[in-house]
Amino acid sequence: MTKKYITILCDGMADRPDAHGLTPMDEAHKPVMDMLCSRGLCGLVKTVPDGMKPGSDVCNIAALGYDPTECYTGRSPLEALSMGIPLTDSDVTFRVNLVTLSHADTFVDRTMTDYSAGEISSEEASELISALKPLFSEYGLELYAGKSYRHAAVIRGSGSTGTEFTPPHDIQGKQIGNYLPRGGRSEIFTQIIERSSDILKNHPVCKARVMNGKNGADAVWFWGEGKKPVLKSFKEMFGKTAAVISAVDLVKGIGFASGAQVAQIPSATGTVDTDYEAKTTAALDELETCDYCFLHFEGPDECGHQGDRKGKIAAIERIDARVLSPILKALENSGTPFAICIMPDHATPLSVRTHTSEPVPFLIYDSESDGKKPCRKNAVFSEKQAVSSGVSLPHGRDVIGILFGISERP
Repeated sequence: MTKKYITILCDGMADRPDAHGLTPMDEAHKPVMDMLCSRGLCGLVKTVPDGMKPGSDVCNIAALGYDPTECYTGRSPLEALSMGIPLTDSDVTFRVNLVTLSHADTFVDRTMTDYSAGEISSEEASELISALKPLFSEYGLELYAGKSYRHAAVIRGSGSTGTEFTPPHDIQGKQIGNYLPRGGRSEIFTQIIERSSDILKNHPVCKARVMNGKNGADAVWFWGEGKKPVLKSFKEMFGKTAAVISAVDLVKGIGFASGAQVAQIPSATGTVDTDYEAKTTAALDELETCDYCFLHFEGPDECGHQGDRKGKIAAIERIDARVLSPILKALENSGTPFAICIMPDHATPLSVRTHTSEPVPFLIYDSESDGKKPCRKNAVFSEKQAVSSGVSLPHGRDVIGILFGISERP
């Protein structure tokens, strides 16, 4: 029987201890993760290469077994691929967030209140993006609607803009004046941001959201500039067929770029309230025909950015109970040998509400090696357990090597 492999990627799950010395991974009730940790390999892995930013783009590329220092070309082109936007080698892409800004006498004094515009629905966002397209076209940009607050823009044949952008989730609660685009063509992007606010604040969708006590999507924000990526196919890299399952265009784009099958789950939201059962069913279906499945959950990361401790703990617990538990049972009942990896791509500490670069915990459970080593009693899959293991991998791509048995276990 052909062995099956799965990575359950809990985006941003890792954290830093609070005043009581506890992280969400410590506090979450996750008996299945803890059991697999007691019977498998646990350690730390450095998913952010030196000199690179701890973005989900870089870290998920690494978790899928690639070297970001060799193949990373930016975040937005990966999302553009997932959205079906055709790209040439000379096109430049951008992530465009719908955001909520505070009121102030001058535009630069406004504060980034919410980088996700209250996790606006895709239906509402589509109306707003349609209203903004003429503005973008005026400056030579094509604007494309994505999901919720996540959208994309393209400049054709530009090569590069040389502009420096700041991710909006890095400046929650901060005045935007110091973080507007800088250098290169920054004047163009700043003008679009400011003019978008004039359009959106008067749009019926935005007004209705505010009247209903929700955050209005009253501006756009550019970030994540990049060019068309080139990845070797996953099959060529590892000799295995792969599937990628995620609610977010970034991770689906990595899947498309790697030649993996990319499942489409309409009910998956990328939040703590995503459709866990639909994604679990899809993963098991994909494993019927593929050797490997990369199953991604965005919820812990979103809660980290929002400073929502209870939500982050809930996301971890739901992944354990509603994803890992049924997947483990199904694989055990199949009689097929299998290996499971559970890891975050990076940390998103509640204390700073953004991504950080420290090594993150991982665990690998292999059904064929279970019982060959003594079980660690009372193990809890956590940052502390990973540190105490003494196992430290220098590159994110090393995890796949161990999962597939290509690299020797520490």
